[in-house]
Amino acid sequence: MRSLKTLLLGAAIGLATALPAVASSSAWYNSEGGKVRLVTSGQPDDAGRIQGVLDIALKPGWKTYWRDPGDAGVPPQLDISASTNITDAALSFPAPQRHDDGYGKWAGYNRPVSLPVTFTLATPNQPAVIDADIFLGICETICIPVQTRLIVDPASDPDNAEDAALVKASFSGLPAPARSDFGIKVLPGDHETLIVEASLPGDPDAADFFVAGERDYMFGAPARSEKDGKLIFTVPILDRPSATPTDGGLHYTLTSSVGAVEGLLPFP
Repeated sequence: MRSLKTLLLGAAIGLATALPAVASSSAWYNSEGGKVRLVTSGQPDDAGRIQGVLDIALKPGWKTYWRDPGDAGVPPQLDISASTNITDAALSFPAPQRHDDGYGKWAGYNRPVSLPVTFTLATPNQPAVIDADIFLGICETICIPVQTRLIVDPASDPDNAEDAALVKASFSGLPAPARSDFGIKVLPGDHETLIVEASLPGDPDAADFFVAGERDYMFGAPARSEKDGKLIFTVPILDRPSATPTDGGLHYTLTSSVGAVEGLLPFP
């Protein structure tokens, strides 16, 4: 996996000129390995939330990253601080696949992918404009950081059936919440190791476990084993914060031959 410095040397960052907000989806921004846009479902719900997607159309042979890009990748980022009446934008992620590019193993997507986004209005029932700085990495033999500014007025085309269908399908395709028969249980480990026991339907050989290195944690690729008929994933902790956080947890996704689930695990 290349360092961020190498990414920046590999290609110049593309910076698009902001276009007027004239639709509930933005124009496509074209890059060498694909294109990206923002799409929304239009009007907010009763709680003041607008559903949307960061739509990434990759060219054949190109890849992009999951929420944890490994030790040196570029995860998708969305900054909405310049927006009007938008206070938060929460990205969600479909189940990733594991990739090995010869430099390292990392999690991401080797196909076009739509990342669901939930936008929260500061004041419901008031006009809102999404003015978003987008930053993500896309890779073929080299990795290219893509930076662009996308503007959307969700109310300008609130009844666009095609946009609404894309957003609905993207949210429906997210991993389900973990449950007792499809999820993980954290086992005793040590300061340098996270160990989980996985319960899941389908072929255990097809299972994979992804944990996001957040809050200054960094994880290596998990090793699989079996103990007493249970599937075990042992994950190296490559780096960790000086003090263990006391709030929240780490996002994980468990995939199987019949689907995927996600949840939060306690900070190790």
